[in-house]
This record gives sequence, structure tokens and C-alpha cells, in this order.
Amino acid sequence: MQAEFERYGLAQFRKLTGSLEVAGALGQLIGFLNPKLQAFSSLGLALLMCMGVITRLRIKDPFFQWLPAIILGLINFFL
Repeated sequence: MQAEFERYGLAQFRKLTGSLEVAGALGQLIGFLNPKLQAFSSLGLALLMCMGVITRLRIKDPFFQWLPAIILGLINFFL
């Protein structure tokens, strides 16, 4: 992943992105007790995946490389 972030030109955001992903996952787990937290976490992860798709489009990656980000973004959006 470190090489991928360098390829994207976003190496300075690697730790932030990882932290946001972990926080979103923890928010979804804790969200079983608090539905509002789960919704907020899911929306945050969906936004993160949307930014991933935009990044992949910007660097002109083929469709099959940005398809997982679309699928994960949609799943989180519907949660």
C-alpha cells in the first residue's frame, strides 16, 4: 500500500487514510449498540471509498482496479 500511495501522489495521506479506515471499522462495530454511530461510520467509510474512486479515475487506472472501491463504497452507503 505504501507504493500505491506514492503512485497516487498522496504519500502524505497514507497514515491519515489508514486511521480513518480503522476508526470507521471500530465505529461500525460499536455501532451495534448505537445505530447513529454506525450510520455515521458507514457514511464516513463510503465517503472515503468515493475519494478512492476519484483518485483512481484521476490517475487513469483501469476499471477492474477501482471496482472494489465502488463496491465497498456502495455497501457502506447502504448500511
